[in-house]
Amino acid sequence: MNEKMRVAIGSLRGATEEDLLFAKQLGVEGIVLNTPPFRGEASFGSGALGGTYWVPEGAGGSASRWDTFELVQERRRIEDYGLRLEALENVPIWFYDKAMLGLPGRDEQIENYRETIRAVGRAGIPILGYHWMPTRVWRTSKTTEIRGQARCSSFDLALVADAPPMFGREYSDDDMWANYRYFIEAVLPVAEEAGVRLALHPDDPPVPSLGGVARIFRNIEGVRRALEIGDSPNHTLDFCMGTWSESGVDAMMTALREFGERGKIDFIHFRNIKGTVPKFRECFLDEGDVDLVAVLRELVRVKFDGFLIDDHVPRMVNDSVWGHRSRAYATGYIAGLIRAVTETEL
Repeated sequence: MNEKMRVAIGSLRGATEEDLLFAKQLGVEGIVLNTPPFRGEASFGSGALGGTYWVPEGAGGSASRWDTFELVQERRRIEDYGLRLEALENVPIWFYDKAMLGLPGRDEQIENYRETIRAVGRAGIPILGYHWMPTRVWRTSKTTEIRGQARCSSFDLALVADAPPMFGREYSDDDMWANYRYFIEAVLPVAEEAGVRLALHPDDPPVPSLGGVARIFRNIEGVRRALEIGDSPNHTLDFCMGTWSESGVDAMMTALREFGERGKIDFIHFRNIKGTVPKFRECFLDEGDVDLVAVLRELVRVKFDGFLIDDHVPRMVNDSVWGHRSRAYATGYIAGLIRAVTETEL
């Protein structure tokens, strides 16, 4: 299939009919689901517009892995609206938290993760995203005021620098690297067999440690090492532009250039920020530190043929919980930039 750089809709746990129509109205081609609550977590879930989406019953699924039946049904339901399911972004964290921390029970979790990968492959879904943050993404505020009294998230390391260990002990870089190697060497061969690409998200925020757990994918050296340990065409990146930029625009552009040239970027979280660690905030696309045109020109240069999604959008006046107004603005902005830059560069 001859692909082209394109924009998709993301940050959806599940897509209602209204969500899919919204995507069609915006003119995008694809949908990305983020930690969708398939069977085992709930029979029904809440979509972006507050409606319910169906989680298939009788599929033999569990709260510890996904199965083929439910994935096929979700993919076909999205295709019925003339869209495609581009990727699944992350399994629920309890699917592999023991694997990340090297705790008893990790082997069972890893075997379930391997079965999830097989199910994703059988369902014809090409990408499964993952991260290595048992302490998750951290923000110290979700109500920071920005342009026009919109609200956004922000981070100030000084407020959490003394946070106690979340799991009863400190986990060093060496601990997390040992656990990561054990995991990726077990699951990557299955991804290769299943035809699924595993896309790694960097640590957000990119600081040495939070909650007593080292963040080993906080810089380009860490991501390089991950791709060396898991050296495979099926091991790629979810390139979070905002997270990389939290270490500085130059660091982000260096990583974009290197991994783009290597063909390692599957998709991009296209967002902008103001500031860098130890203190930064989210913002509208057009007011951040990153030169978005320069980013897209670099993507054209390396012949990037994946998709871009918005991410961590500000909350605008009278917006929905999911952020329809802000996401419509961001998606239209991205689509316009892609068209302008690609037509100019070509």
